[in-house]
Amino acid sequence: MSILIALAGKPNCGKSTFFKAATLADVEIANYPFTTIKPNLGVSYVRAKCPCKELHLACKKCVNGERFIAVELLDVAGLVPEAHKGKGLGNAFLDDMRQAQAIIHVIDASGGTDIEGNVVPIGSHAPLDDIKFLENEITMWMYGILNKNWIKLSRKASASGEKVEDVIAEQLAGLGVDAVMAKQALLETGLADRHISSWTEAEMIELSDYLRRISKPLVIAANKADIAPPENLEKLKGLEKEGYRVIPCSAGIELALRNAASHGYIDYLPGDEGFTIKNPEKLTPQQKAALDKMAAFLKRNGGTGIQKCINEVVFGLLNYIVVYPVEDEGKFTDKSGNVLPDAFLVKKGSTARDLAYKVHTQIGESFLFGVNARTKMRLGEKHELQNNDIVKIASTR
Repeated sequence: MSILIALAGKPNCGKSTFFKAATLADVEIANYPFTTIKPNLGVSYVRAKCPCKELHLACKKCVNGERFIAVELLDVAGLVPEAHKGKGLGNAFLDDMRQAQAIIHVIDASGGTDIEGNVVPIGSHAPLDDIKFLENEITMWMYGILNKNWIKLSRKASASGEKVEDVIAEQLAGLGVDAVMAKQALLETGLADRHISSWTEAEMIELSDYLRRISKPLVIAANKADIAPPENLEKLKGLEKEGYRVIPCSAGIELALRNAASHGYIDYLPGDEGFTIKNPEKLTPQQKAALDKMAAFLKRNGGTGIQKCINEVVFGLLNYIVVYPVEDEGKFTDKSGNVLPDAFLVKKGSTARDLAYKVHTQIGESFLFGVNARTKMRLGEKHELQNNDIVKIASTR
């Protein structure tokens, strides 16, 4: 299954610009709420070091030693207060993000849009308010689903002896909540030893809030950082002490750079901390000034932040690693001679057999052993893979 990341945020926070910059998809971008009505699904990429340079191989699948591996990005309708009650496009937003494994919460770090996405003077709105608002909307959405038919389900659990975590998982299965998550939430909230008939509304909301955090983890993309007042960015970065992951970024600059690169004006890879102008003599003074301003932001910020957000979700929040399956462990190729032909994202802790199943179900079922292409050592089915492993899978198929 492909990794699906949802882009969430209030209207006019730069969410659609982020989506377009990360995917180069053709989406509508405008300065008013609800530009995005129907969700946009596109392909973006995580960036990882390819092993080819370390092994002195001629790899055609990477760019300058950087491998870009596809993930799915979902840009959904902007969220407004009380969306969980159906206000604005709330129900559509919340339903669209059901299957997302994680969320990039795009906020307007400049404070130039109010809580409903209307344009206001820069610095006049507190971006911190947007974070709590989105968390509350998702929590209350989950609570509403959990609370629906809860009396009937609790009676069923009492009568049949079914575990409470299984009842919760059944009710929230469409949101990616499983019994393990539910059990963890029950223990952490102190409800595991309480009969469900005694739970209060406040306790169920607390339970829903914990389930939100573990089933829909998020990274905060502090967008419009290039025009944000420094004090706004300082306050947002201060949230990291509370466990938040905050990445200052500029979707507008990323989009401009990707467009400039696609037209041959500059050399730039997503995630780079700078770029090279190809033919400076062909630029107008205005173009040169704009590029200079963007270069200064990249140097100050360590890049535009867009690639950092995607990488942080996949490698940080979701704990994926990159593994390269090959058919010829001596040459690091497939049967056609292509060097490091595929890069797979697998959960940290995945085994050699798990990789075999990811390559093909029949290969997983007929798995014999794996081979570490670097050391040529044989790997058993329970061998835990490490990031950047190159593995040959031997099977009876």
